[in-house]
Amino acid sequence: MALWEVVSEDEAGEAHSITPPLSPSPPFSLSHSVPASLCLSPSPPQLCELLCARPVTHTEHCIDSKMAKARLTCLLALLTTHCVLTVLAVELKTDNASPWTNEFDKIELSCVIESISTLRPRVEWKKITVGGPSYVFFDNKIMGDLENRAIFREPASLLILNATRSDTAKYRCEVTAVNDQKSFDETVIDLVVRVKPVVPKCFVPKSVPFGKPAELSCVEKEGFPDSQYQWFKNKEEIPDDPKSSLKFFNSSYILNAEKGTLKFTAVRKEDAGEYFCRAKNDAGQAECLPQKMEVFDLDLVGILLGVLVVVVVLLCITVGICCAYKKGYFSSQKQTGNNYKVPARGDGVDYVRTEDEGDFRHKSSFVI
Repeated sequence: MALWEVVSEDEAGEAHSITPPLSPSPPFSLSHSVPASLCLSPSPPQLCELLCARPVTHTEHCIDSKMAKARLTCLLALLTTHCVLTVLAVELKTDNASPWTNEFDKIELSCVIESISTLRPRVEWKKITVGGPSYVFFDNKIMGDLENRAIFREPASLLILNATRSDTAKYRCEVTAVNDQKSFDETVIDLVVRVKPVVPKCFVPKSVPFGKPAELSCVEKEGFPDSQYQWFKNKEEIPDDPKSSLKFFNSSYILNAEKGTLKFTAVRKEDAGEYFCRAKNDAGQAECLPQKMEVFDLDLVGILLGVLVVVVVLLCITVGICCAYKKGYFSSQKQTGNNYKVPARGDGVDYVRTEDEGDFRHKSSFVI
């Protein structure tokens, strides 16, 4: 007697029973892999495929009933063992392994327990940084930087109420179930907290000579991820390639959206105007106030004439000083007449002037 019968219908719609012929089958091996899905609801075609070790389309080659019963018993034993081991193992998963949120918003780090037999498992959360892991949830308490900004959600999730830029890190959920065959499991979540850019610092030269190079810069270091920069002239965005726009076709510049620089290789009259920069990332954007840049002509002829005039003036001044010096305007006046100097008198000596002018003699009158 066969294990089952194949029922078919003829052209008239009448059912006929067909008994498949008996044929030898390869011996059954206990090492045959059993899918985990069979633990819940194995279907007859899957069981038949495992029993016969052949595709379902070849069911006519199944073994006799005694061998089939023995193999079915072994298969059920394997399924029972696999299901028991699965139930006795703690397994975790997460709904989102790479969550993100904006600064000051809330975000949930999901840690889902798929299977467990221990009633009260130990749940721990750790923050993984460069300096090493640190506890975030331990002994049923929130601690560390999240002490007043997070809530633990049963059975194992963590809700951050007010996320800050310092919360950007990897977090590890660990569950220990002492009554399970596999008593420990963990899952890692990579959290990113995005920060809106602040008003960037912009530098725009006030005036640039015609045909000379010029550089405009824009810097913002608070946003996360790093900001991308856009430049605007007279409230119109400057394209990356000047040849792609008719308004900027004659301009020659290099725009770096990552560094925030706008470099003109040779400034033209058309480049004059009001410029401002915008810093933008996934969290938001910010821009600086417009600044005016003027372009003026560099008059080489006028500069040369001005230099020549200055040289001539200096030369005239030098010649005038030399002539005045030669004519004696800068020398002291000479004394006229016979001037003489009266010699100084010594103590106790009387000088008497004789008739001859300029002749002196001593008068001996000493007081002892």
